Order: sequence, then C-alpha cells, then structure tokens
Amino acid sequence: MNVSVILPAAGLGTRMGRSVPEKAGTSRKQFMLLDGSPILLHTIRKFASSPSVKEIVVALRGEDMEWVRDLLGKENFGKPVRLVEGGDSRQESVEHALATLGEDTDLVAVHDAVRPFIELSTLSSVFAEAAECGGAIVGIVPVDTVKQVHKNKIRQTIPRERLVLAQTPQVFRFDLLKRAFAKAREDGFAGTDESSLVERLDQVEVSVVPGSDRNIKITKLSDMDLAKLFLAEEMAIRESS
Repeated sequence: MNVSVILPAAGLGTRMGRSVPEKAGTSRKQFMLLDGSPILLHTIRKFASSPSVKEIVVALRGEDMEWVRDLLGKENFGKPVRLVEGGDSRQESVEHALATLGEDTDLVAVHDAVRPFIELSTLSSVFAEAAECGGAIVGIVPVDTVKQVHKNKIRQTIPRERLVLAQTPQVFRFDLLKRAFAKAREDGFAGTDESSLVERLDQVEVSVVPGSDRNIKITKLSDMDLAKLFLAEEMAIRESS
C-alpha cells in the first residue's frame, strides 16, 4: 500500500492572534513553536513514522517555501518530504499537491497540518478502511447534545448517534480523489473538507474510523496548553519504551 500524505499549510491562521518565528514572516498557526519545533514539523514526523506512508507533500504559501525548506533540511525523515506552492484556499492547495503525485500512488491522505497528535494505530485503521472501501475519514461522536437552531431559536434536537465530528486524515483512492476535485472545479463547488467533494460523486460510501479526543486541531492559543501536555505524555511514553 502506497500512501501519499498531503498537508495543506498555506492558511493564514488568523485566530491565533500572535506572531511566530520571524523567519517565517507570518502569523500562522502551523509555525507556532511546540517544544522548540513548529507544529508543522511535529505533524510531519508523525506521518514519517508510519510504514505505509511513502511520501509527504506540504502545500505552503510562496513566501514560506525557503524557510520551511531550510527547516526540513535539518531533519532525517527516512522518506521524501516535498514542498509545493498552495493556493488561496485549502481546496486549491490540496489540488495543487494532487497534481504532483505519481501514478503509482494507491491512497491519498489529507491531514490538517496543525493536528500533530494523530495516533499511528488510527492511521493504520483509516488506511486499511480506505483501501477496502475507497474512502475513509477519522471522526468522533459529539459528547454534547446538538441543537438545530434558526435565529437563536431551537428547531429540533439532533440525535448524537447519527452525528460525527469530522477530523483528519481523510483518505481516498488516488483516482477517486482526482475525479472529485475535477468535478468540484467544473461545478464551481467549494467544500469544507475532502470528503464533501468525494460524497458528491456518489460512487463510494465514505467510511468513518473512530478518532480520538487527542487528535486536536490547534487553532487558538488556548489549544497550546493542551498540546504541550499531550506532547509531554508522548515523549514520556517513548522514553519508557
């Protein structure tokens, strides 16, 4: 199984509300330092440790390419990590990266660059499910009661057992994902995630693999405290094994 991983990292990350390393020239969350390394680097390391992953492609803003290239040059991932210039949206960035993948790619996994705590066991599960069914995402069932509202008035209570909070990675057969992006471009459709594009094709039923509360998306400053805790726990486990 050859899995190519796409990390869209061209977003502006305006919710962080603070600056990051000056060399990045940005205020973007993927470059925030976590234990001395940018969050993006922690995410790359996690995927590089998966035996199923053959390469990692990071989609960046043009002004960040040189700085990130220098950063990656100091690492030894044991597999290719390539950089491509992203677009103005996540969808454009992923499509740019898709265009650079080789035809021998079996599966494509798209993952938020700011989710560094995805577990290797979850990766194995979602890769296997996507290989069998054509498409699979990681998701969790909400713990809170969910209400549908209109102008701040409740219209109905939605059963939680029918809901899933989508996480990443979202993994699909290469040919299927390419068709989904081509169809979206043709129709002028902008999706909120890769699964929403694939669902429009009505060719496969996308499966959901159970995720974890630890697979957080670091989008605001308060997330950093939790990220530091999770990283410390991971490091303690590695040192004890």
